[in-house]
Amino acid sequence: MKTLSILIVNLLLAVFLISCDTKPKKKKHAEVSIEMKKINDTLLRATITTIMDKDGNATEEVEVIEGAPGVVKAKVEEHKSKVLHDKPHQIHQKVEKKLQFSLEAKSGSNTSGTVTLFEKEGYVTLEAHINGLDEGVHAIHIHEKADCSADNATSSGGHWNPTFQAHGAWGDANGFHQGDIGNFTADANGHGMITFKTDLWCIGCDDKEKNLIGKAIIVHQGEDDLTSQPSGSAGARVSCSGIIL
Repeated sequence: MKTLSILIVNLLLAVFLISCDTKPKKKKHAEVSIEMKKINDTLLRATITTIMDKDGNATEEVEVIEGAPGVVKAKVEEHKSKVLHDKPHQIHQKVEKKLQFSLEAKSGSNTSGTVTLFEKEGYVTLEAHINGLDEGVHAIHIHEKADCSADNATSSGGHWNPTFQAHGAWGDANGFHQGDIGNFTADANGHGMITFKTDLWCIGCDDKEKNLIGKAIIVHQGEDDLTSQPSGSAGARVSCSGIIL
């Protein structure tokens, strides 16, 4: 009788343990969206949106981290590791980068200006405002080296051309340089501006055919004829700035 009682107890315990193992576990899902924006050369801001879904009940939390780039990136990775550990998850990350720098007068000119580069969602936009120009059409290009030390800016090398194409108008089926931005017009006050957008550039990525860092912006005295090789016969280099993080 005692033996039978022990067997019955063990059987009931086994049934209980099996039922616990087969009981459906609560499902947890995490989704993290990260938006990084460069504020200046020493400051980065990350906005982290975390959505936790537990059995259909979702909660959202937003955290903003601002500081030195290395510190911010480390905190973002720490947050991702903590939230997403052992959970089915999705990560959405957007990185915005912005650089702004001044153009230096060259070749005895008084040409100066400001250039802004902005990267968002895979596209880079260049916006340049240039002063001290002769009225008319002028060329603007990206050259291969961020070196404006020479009085005539020849230290910046030739056009940036990592794909080894012929010089031409941007998008020309016969070929064009990665630095072939083109022409813009200066008014009677000597001011000109140009806005240019492309997905063939990046700011600081690992793709050597797209990365602008280490190159130079050059403004020319004349117009790019878009056909003469290798640089469009655009005349003297009247302004220069290196693209440096």
